Amino acid sequence: MLRYFMKRFGMMLVAMFLIILLTFTIMHAIPGGPFTSDKKVSEEVEQALNEKYHLDKSLPEQFFQYLGGILHGDFGPSYKYTGKEVSEFISTGFPVSAKLGLITIVFVLLAAIPMGILAAVKNGKWQDMLVMGAATIGVTIPSFVIASLLIYFFAFRLNWLPTYGIDTWKGYILPIIALGGYSLSYMARLMRSSLLEVMGQDYIRTARAKGLSEPKVVWKHAMRNALIPVITVLGPTVANLMTGSFVIEKIFAIPGLGVYFVNSVSQRDYTTIMGVTIFYAAFLMAMIFIVDMFYCLIDPRIKYD
Repeated sequence: MLRYFMKRFGMMLVAMFLIILLTFTIMHAIPGGPFTSDKKVSEEVEQALNEKYHLDKSLPEQFFQYLGGILHGDFGPSYKYTGKEVSEFISTGFPVSAKLGLITIVFVLLAAIPMGILAAVKNGKWQDMLVMGAATIGVTIPSFVIASLLIYFFAFRLNWLPTYGIDTWKGYILPIIALGGYSLSYMARLMRSSLLEVMGQDYIRTARAKGLSEPKVVWKHAMRNALIPVITVLGPTVANLMTGSFVIEKIFAIPGLGVYFVNSVSQRDYTTIMGVTIFYAAFLMAMIFIVDMFYCLIDPRIKYD
């Protein structure tokens, strides 16, 4: 097992290097520069800025200098906010996004798994059609549309919940529903299809033939194998939710990591764009790696040799 995980860790390092290289190349291939704006600065000022941020060097020199900074946890300075480091944006925005994401993950798991189980157990009945109808709506409607509808009905029409910020517990309700709507619907559908597939296996029919009750068949014999596909998508889902939704955080004015990314794109702040992208990629790979380790706990038949 140790050899397997060392191999996986080596593959992650290679993938991370390629992501950094690709992100760096794309940012420098975009027409214009970080100091390009509607108000044209003089050539002397632009040259001084390029020298200050080492942009006057060749691309290979800039890349390896940037790579060396990342290895020390330094994503470079922001080109738009004087005296600010990209690492400061990440350390400030990520805890906010992570807190919102963790609450959303708990909400998604507590709702999606029971919904999927209910739909599978009541397959073809009105409960199944109701759950799958709601899940289909949640998958097809974009999150920003859900957010807009929630704000309109619960904030403007009913005046029950705030439209922005997460200063109070009420402020979390609408962002959580909008942020977790797609993941909840997708996991519920996945849980249903996975459980239905497992329930058709021979060992399940054997358990029923032995006279075991249906709840015991479902919870003791079917759930472990049915959860494997859900655990598989849980890694990327955790990474997506905990690093912040760019759209949802912008709509609800939440000062998370997503807001910094949106602002950096509109302001052509290249170092912030690269820093947030690389941080997200590293976090995503870490979550997938952790999910792979959980496979052994869920299904003892899975061995990493």
